[in-house]
Amino acid sequence: MKKFAIIGLSSFGLNIVKTLAQKDAEILAIDKDENKVKEIKDIVNQAITMDATNKENLSSIGITEMDIVIVSTGPTLEPSILIVHILKELGVKKIIAKALSEDHEKILNLVGATEVSFPERDVAIKIGNRLTFSNLLDYLPLESGIVIQEIAPPDSFIGKTLAEIHLRKKYNVTVVAIKSIIPEETIPNPGGDFLVKESDILIVLGSSDDIEKFQKKLNQ
Repeated sequence: MKKFAIIGLSSFGLNIVKTLAQKDAEILAIDKDENKVKEIKDIVNQAITMDATNKENLSSIGITEMDIVIVSTGPTLEPSILIVHILKELGVKKIIAKALSEDHEKILNLVGATEVSFPERDVAIKIGNRLTFSNLLDYLPLESGIVIQEIAPPDSFIGKTLAEIHLRKKYNVTVVAIKSIIPEETIPNPGGDFLVKESDILIVLGSSDDIEKFQKKLNQ
């Protein structure tokens, strides 16, 4: 069972807690606001009211035993920067931090965050892509410029096999899975003989440049 600590029960942190609480996970929730801590104490393994910018406080609760620590403080920049720095000094394995701006994101990376989420920008990009490309259902950017997208197959794909469509050869894009609605199932690494139906959702992977070219071609 993975151990998670969420520091800061802002809307972002609170939603992460609620999501993890539905999974097989051990959760430690921390906030300096006692009311926020009381709100989630029944759905986590441990809820603590404390100032997480104090190194001794974090060290005393065994924060280094966590597999992942998520820092979601706000609305000012300084607390999250200090907390990430302390976590790095203590030797926490993985630190995910919420950024409030692009400059904040750069600083969090510099002080030791292993991953930074900038929700406002990330959601805006996702919505912008969905509005631009009619076939795009969902969009997930990964590290090193790699993107995963869920797309509804265009009419030109329906009734053809993946081998006939040949996305890798034509667009340098790989179909890594198929979500089939009828029957309801997810098929990982589908073979070339898979016949695409109108009710299918294709999960494709490629570089951001190749995915964008692919989407533009689909929407011509």
